[in-house]
Amino acid sequence: MASGNPFFDDLRNKPEVIDPPQGEDLMDINESSANDSTQTPIKPNLTVSSSVRELLECPVCLNAMYPPIHQCSNGHTICSGCKPRVHNRCPTCRHELGNIRCLALEKVAASLELPCKYQSYGCIGIYPYYSKLKHESQCVFRPYNCPYAGSECTVMGDIPYLVTHLKDDHKVDMHSGSTFNHRYVKANPHEVENATWMLTVFSCFGQYFCLHFEAFQLGMAPVYIAFLRFMGDDNEAKNYSYSLEVGGNGRKMIWQGVPRSIRDSHRKVRDSFDGLIIQRSMALFFSGGDRKELKLRVTGRIWKEQ
Repeated sequence: MASGNPFFDDLRNKPEVIDPPQGEDLMDINESSANDSTQTPIKPNLTVSSSVRELLECPVCLNAMYPPIHQCSNGHTICSGCKPRVHNRCPTCRHELGNIRCLALEKVAASLELPCKYQSYGCIGIYPYYSKLKHESQCVFRPYNCPYAGSECTVMGDIPYLVTHLKDDHKVDMHSGSTFNHRYVKANPHEVENATWMLTVFSCFGQYFCLHFEAFQLGMAPVYIAFLRFMGDDNEAKNYSYSLEVGGNGRKMIWQGVPRSIRDSHRKVRDSFDGLIIQRSMALFFSGGDRKELKLRVTGRIWKEQ
């Protein structure tokens, strides 16, 4: 929604991610609870008025402000990330900002305790204002990004929601069982530098796994990669292993590994080469025939470690 102030609107159209406060900028604030995996029970008498939250909202980026919080001589505040972007001019009254810190507001923030923003997903924790951001970056209840690799899908949610989303919206192949036998075909593979095949989702051991297969450039060499991702967190993914096998003409390649969590994007997994990598020339050799068409059969299985 436009603010009516073109100066604000222009800055908001250029978002910038600001890191959490570091070191000396935090004043004397105890951060021990930020790394505590136990959650503080909700306090029934805890209320933070909307007016206080508005005071801690940067008027430019609309994000919560963290030390150092700056102010102009008229008392208007701005976050440290936006200060250089407004060329040291207060966006509210246009007075020079200087280097005045709003210590009073920083102390007010230090006294606050707020619920995790993922409360609706099941997190019941209450955290100090300056620890809340760090907790939310690691919260086990934070939603997952859609694992579909064929488009820049922005859908987020818990695992049951994403499974339904993949099935209904992306029309992915859904399979039950821990073994698979897939055939990937592509005409004129020499003309394709980058390609992503349809995602396949497997249901086994009460969990869901995503099988990816795509073509990309490894340096100057065109290659294919197949890998598995686990629909859950990394600590759960480590309970499983998988193998992939591809071959033809009396030759065979085998890969064994641990599925990566979908917390890691498919691009991150691919670019770390954490999967079965097949050079294009070898893939066409496995395909047989005149080697002008990709006909690659990938088999594999998933098992749970004891």
